Amino acid sequence: MATTPDISIERDQGNFHYDTTYEFDAGVGLNEETVDYISRVKEEDAWMHDFRRKALKIFHDKPMPTHWASKDLENIDFDKIRYYLSKGQRPSRTWDEVPEEVKNTFERLGIPEKERAYLAGVEAQFDSEASYSNMKEELGKQGVIFVGSTEGLMKHPEIFRKWFGKVIPIGDNKFSALNSAVFSGGSFIYVPPGVKVKQPLQAYFRINAENFGQFERTLIIADEGAEVTYMEGCTAPKFETTTLHSAVVELVALKGAKIQYITVQNWSANVFNLVTKRGVAMEDAEVKWIDCNIGSRLTMKYPGVVMRGEGARGEVLSIALAHDGQHQDTGAKMVHAADNTTSNITSKSISIGQGRSTYRGIVAMPKHLKRCKNNTECDALLINTNSRTDTYPAITVRGNRNTVQHEASVSKVSAEQIFYMMQRGLSEEEAMSLSVNGFVNDLIREFPMEYSVELKRLIDLEMEGSVG
Repeated sequence: MATTPDISIERDQGNFHYDTTYEFDAGVGLNEETVDYISRVKEEDAWMHDFRRKALKIFHDKPMPTHWASKDLENIDFDKIRYYLSKGQRPSRTWDEVPEEVKNTFERLGIPEKERAYLAGVEAQFDSEASYSNMKEELGKQGVIFVGSTEGLMKHPEIFRKWFGKVIPIGDNKFSALNSAVFSGGSFIYVPPGVKVKQPLQAYFRINAENFGQFERTLIIADEGAEVTYMEGCTAPKFETTTLHSAVVELVALKGAKIQYITVQNWSANVFNLVTKRGVAMEDAEVKWIDCNIGSRLTMKYPGVVMRGEGARGEVLSIALAHDGQHQDTGAKMVHAADNTTSNITSKSISIGQGRSTYRGIVAMPKHLKRCKNNTECDALLINTNSRTDTYPAITVRGNRNTVQHEASVSKVSAEQIFYMMQRGLSEEEAMSLSVNGFVNDLIREFPMEYSVELKRLIDLEMEGSVG
C-alpha cells in the first residue's frame, strides 16, 4: 500500500537567515559597471557581454508600467538593490561538497530528502548561483542535460544559444530587460528526441541576503517526442527591506514533445515577484504551466504559450492566494499561431482579509486560422468583507471558424456551509480551511502527490486567523 510522504511544513519554514561571507559582490545599484562585473566574474564571451549591455539600455529606456499595480511598483528602489552575490563555488555534485551554511539552508528546507524520495534531479540555487546540481546517472546516459544556466552556456553553447532570448526577447517588458542585463543562475535542460523523463526534475531558489535581487534564467528544450516535468520552489527570509525576484523562463517543445512546468512559491511578504514565463509549442506539442502563488508583497506573473505548430496545445492552471497587504496579479497568455490549436486556462484565486487578487488574461486568434479552441475559467473566492478580486480578460478572436468560451465567478464562503460543518464537530477555522481546499481541489489534483500534500498544508496555514 502506497504511503504519503511526511512533508513537514511550517508557516515560517523559509523564514531563517545565515550570515554569509561572499567572495563576489557587485555592490549596490545598477549601472554599466554592475553588468561588466557580472560578465567578468562569470567569464562570459563577448556576445553575452554585449547582450547584457544592450538589455541594460533597454531597461533604462523603458518606463515603469503604469497601467496596473503601478502604486506597488513605486516602492522598488533599483539603486538600493544588490544584483550579484556569490560564494564563488561551482555547483557541487554531492551535498557533502556544498558550503556549510548553504547546505544547512537546504537541509532545513528538506531538499536532500525530496531528491532521494522522488526526484530525477535537483538544482539548488543560493542567492545568485547554483550551489548544488545533480541528476540520476541513467538520464545522463540517455543524453539528458540538466545543469545551471551558467554551465549550460559554457558547456553546451550550440544548443543553448539557438533558443536563448528567442522565446522572450530582451525588450518584451521592463523586467525581462532587467533580467537579461543581470541574470545569473536558473536551469538549462535539454531532453533528446523520444526520451521521456519519468520522474520530475526540480530546482529550488533561495534568497538569503537582505536588499537582494534574484534574477535566475531558465531554458528548457524538449526535442521531438520528448517529455519532461520540471518543478520549482522559492522562499526568502522575512526582512523589513524590499527583496526583488525577477526571473525569465523560456520553454521550447518541438514536434510532439510535452513540457510540464510546476511552480510552488511561498515568498515572504517583502518580496516583489515580477516574472516573465513563456513557452513555444510546435506541431502536436504541449506546454502546460501549473502555477501556485502564495506569499510576496506583489506578484505579477502571466505564463504564456505560443502555439506555433498545427495541433499544438497550451494550458495554464493557476492558484493564487492573497493575504493582508498582498496583491496577486496573475493570469495567462495564449497566442494561437497555427490551425487546430487548443488552449485552456483555469484560474482560481482566494483573497483573505484585505488581500487582493487579480486575473489578467490574453487570448489571441488571428483571422486566417481555423478550428482553434480556447476555454477560460476564472473563479474567485472572497473570505472577508474587505477582500478584493478583479478580472481583466482580453480575448481577441478574428474570423468565424474558431471557438472560444469564457466563464467567471466570484463567491464568498457560505455561512450556512460553515455552520453545518461546525455542527459536525469541526472548529470554525477547520471548516473554513476545508471550504477553501474544496474550492481549489480540482486544480491541486494536477500536482504530483508530494506537492499536492505540501500545497494543502500551506493553504491550511494561510487560513489560520482568517475567521472572526
